Amino acid sequence: MSTLFRTKNVEQSIRDTEEPEHALKKSLSALDLTVFGIGVIIGTGIFVLTGQVAKNNAGPATALAFVVAGVVCALAALCYAEFASTVPVAGSAYTFSYASLGELPAWIIGWDLVLEFALGTAVVAVGWSGYIRSLLENAGWNLPDYLAGRDGAHGFGFDVLAAALVLVLTAVLVLGMKLSARITQVVVAIKVAVVLVVIVAGAFFVKGANYKPFIPSPQPVAAGADLKAPLVQLMFGWAPANFGVMGVFTAASVVFFAFIGFDIVATAAEETRNPQRDMPRGILGSLIVCTVLYVAVSIVVTGMQKYTRLSVEAPLADAFKAVGHPWYAGIISFGAAIGLTTVCLILLLGQTRVFFAMSRDGLLPRFFSRVHPRFKTPYRPTILLGVVIAVVAGFTSLSELAELVNIGTLFAFVVVAISVIILRRTRPDLPRAFRTPWVPVVPIVSVCATLWLMLNLPAETWLRFAIWMVIGFAVYFLYGRTHSRLARGEDTPATRSGSSGGAG
Repeated sequence: MSTLFRTKNVEQSIRDTEEPEHALKKSLSALDLTVFGIGVIIGTGIFVLTGQVAKNNAGPATALAFVVAGVVCALAALCYAEFASTVPVAGSAYTFSYASLGELPAWIIGWDLVLEFALGTAVVAVGWSGYIRSLLENAGWNLPDYLAGRDGAHGFGFDVLAAALVLVLTAVLVLGMKLSARITQVVVAIKVAVVLVVIVAGAFFVKGANYKPFIPSPQPVAAGADLKAPLVQLMFGWAPANFGVMGVFTAASVVFFAFIGFDIVATAAEETRNPQRDMPRGILGSLIVCTVLYVAVSIVVTGMQKYTRLSVEAPLADAFKAVGHPWYAGIISFGAAIGLTTVCLILLLGQTRVFFAMSRDGLLPRFFSRVHPRFKTPYRPTILLGVVIAVVAGFTSLSELAELVNIGTLFAFVVVAISVIILRRTRPDLPRAFRTPWVPVVPIVSVCATLWLMLNLPAETWLRFAIWMVIGFAVYFLYGRTHSRLARGEDTPATRSGSSGGAG
């Protein structure tokens, strides 16, 4: 049993990044990381979730729900910032847990992240395809049904736009992180500009009467008993509230998913020029910027139109139509399509880095741990995963599986918070450029808040997540446990030169 929890100490992890055949190119700055974070956080959430929770859960107090969700994310972000600056190695939560919890927990979180990022990339690609098709249709161009996705004329179609997006972004990632960063900067600038246009233009149409009541009176919610009901409801008979103070917290559990993505910044730690300084800035900076934009958008939209009349599918576009400016809908659709491009790129980036880190440790085939001799990128897992995800995005409807992305991210938050507490106790001597304040209080509060949001996910999501974990256990015990570098006792350049270190 002790071998299942063998740890790979921090010094060993950092030395592994110096092996020439496994070394990634360090080219990212704090600005690059912040842009990556903003690029992946601002997606469909800001264009869709605002109307959904305002109409169904919180009314004008949706702005408070975004604040609550932002605080929960900030607690996790503080933990991520300490680890990413202390252990600047690709892999994010996987690498952190390997250094603190042990090999089996590290495998579990790595397996979880592979699923999270893979499904996330495919789902976003399909969403991007929908926006592009809408824009093309508005221009009078229509794709044949069999190239437009799921419900084709022959009952079976291939979403060529979604697959093409994934393949193009795969090529961009193979060519280098700096190119990816430059493309992301341009796209994020356009996306943020569209959001600012919505905020500034919409502010001229705000009516104070639409904010009354700011927190609508609570309304009872009928209890459910099927697997689509939140797990907390099935366990305790508690149903999420509509409106009132509890409605704000229910709304927060929904809009929280609009923040998912800042943790992906940590996967690029190994490719950052000064991770000790820049990782905390990138993680916390992107989260702060996105929280401010989310709150501003929700305030403007609920002020433009009464929350009871907001659209659930396209609240921003319909709000402008309601005040007599329908042409803004085209701008918003363009911004959403542009925004999803960077979300897809950075999700794909995160997955390839986790896969690369796991293969470098031997838990997955070492074939995938070689970097490109010229571009210094993990091209083998990037190409493999890009092709697989392109096929999945082209053929498969992932609307229900998308919730697995959410539970995977929340699970990673829990692991990172616990890891901070453990590593503080086991390695108090470790140099920390950034320290999470008030340990263990902040990590414990982060765990509790995250678990509460997880309990608000449907029971069927938990069931699917459990099935994926069972598959992961089988892969680990059949392959990873005996092939890991710690199990084989492989020496590294450091140990060959007489340095101590290795498994803790």
